[in-house]
Amino acid sequence: MAEYTRPKTEAEFEVNFSQKKPLMNATEAFYESSRCLFCYDAPCMHACPTHIDIPLFIKQIHTGNTIGAAETIFEANWLGNACGKVCPTTELCEGSCVYENQNVPVIQIGRLQNFATDKVIKENKKLFSPGKSTGKKVAIVGAGPAGIACACELRVLGHEVDIFEAKEKPSGLTVYGIAPYKITNKEVLDEMEYLQEQLDYTIHYNHAITTKEQIQELETNYDAIFLGVGIGPTATLGLPGEDKDDVIGAVEFIEELRMKHHEIQIPDTVIVIGGGNTAMDAASESAKLGAKQVTLVYRRDKDSMGAYAFEYNYSIASGVDSLFNATPVEIVGNGKATGVKFVKTHVVDGKLESIDGSEFVLDCDLVIKATGQAKQGNFLSNIDGLTVDRRTKIQVNDQYQTTNPKYFAGGDAVNGGAEVVNGAYEGKMAAIGIDLYLNIV
Repeated sequence: MAEYTRPKTEAEFEVNFSQKKPLMNATEAFYESSRCLFCYDAPCMHACPTHIDIPLFIKQIHTGNTIGAAETIFEANWLGNACGKVCPTTELCEGSCVYENQNVPVIQIGRLQNFATDKVIKENKKLFSPGKSTGKKVAIVGAGPAGIACACELRVLGHEVDIFEAKEKPSGLTVYGIAPYKITNKEVLDEMEYLQEQLDYTIHYNHAITTKEQIQELETNYDAIFLGVGIGPTATLGLPGEDKDDVIGAVEFIEELRMKHHEIQIPDTVIVIGGGNTAMDAASESAKLGAKQVTLVYRRDKDSMGAYAFEYNYSIASGVDSLFNATPVEIVGNGKATGVKFVKTHVVDGKLESIDGSEFVLDCDLVIKATGQAKQGNFLSNIDGLTVDRRTKIQVNDQYQTTNPKYFAGGDAVNGGAEVVNGAYEGKMAAIGIDLYLNIV
């Protein structure tokens, strides 16, 4: 059973959604950095998708050069502050720390990274400037992690940049799609403002690019185009009753929560369908909003879930119940969802099968579908010569250039849905590819 009271004020919301990785103070950072062995060919660096020089920035923190540490981080990862908090560090850098094999607590790399970058953001330290102008202009579609990272790198290289963003705030998934106990809206937007002030790129908000005519206009006015469009809304399940009231996608639920906080009204009983990290977030958030009963239901067994183990454990610690080997067959109710009919499943010869006569109904007041996201196929079909695979992922080469040479792409639209840090890396690498392209054409 969930144990949180419903937050009625922002202060109560902040208590329920207290940060998993709170900001270190200077003393904590000094002592934690002193534990690092500064490994040669450090495995933590190889585990980081952006390959930040982790031993170097930790040594810089330990010797009092926090500004230098932040510069080291941002040079490798333009979303260095956000990634220090939202990265699954136990699966990446911290999970590769040599202490992992020595029965010693691993270095808290993410919190040290956040400590250094937070300092320069709060003090508005000038670390970067646009490069000498090349006279070239690049359009970026989407102000998510990939788009922002691409813009920053392009400005350092001297190219003009316009970002076209459908929503009213930057950073995409980071502010709209990540659980608020991982990072606050203020932390996300402060980093966005800091980067934009440093590198002077333009973002056009509430400016969705959706039509072929808009695309042709970009092609006419810009020398290259970067697609950082991510992936779409929650995919439909095709279940009877899916169109009833009180049925919502996890992506939409989390976005509304991030924007409205304590103003969200959660009912008493919630069912979350899915086994990925987004399902874990939606379930934990429902519990922290004060739902009395939150049940996470997955069609396979626990070991088959796509979610990280620590995400599942966090949801359970938040008061979420879990049910495995049950797949939904119908959302029941009269106009409004009042429950979900499931059928029990098992695996036969490696294939998931339903068990005849095992149907049952779980009552609920709200159904949250965390069952993957629809792709941007309709939008992408408007771009001539662009190739996507059978999963509607944009096909790119080693420079993140698409089959239409004027277009580059990165982030979820290319990788199918990964971490913020992957988007940041791909956006930066695409910018380097764009620079090479612009120097040739």
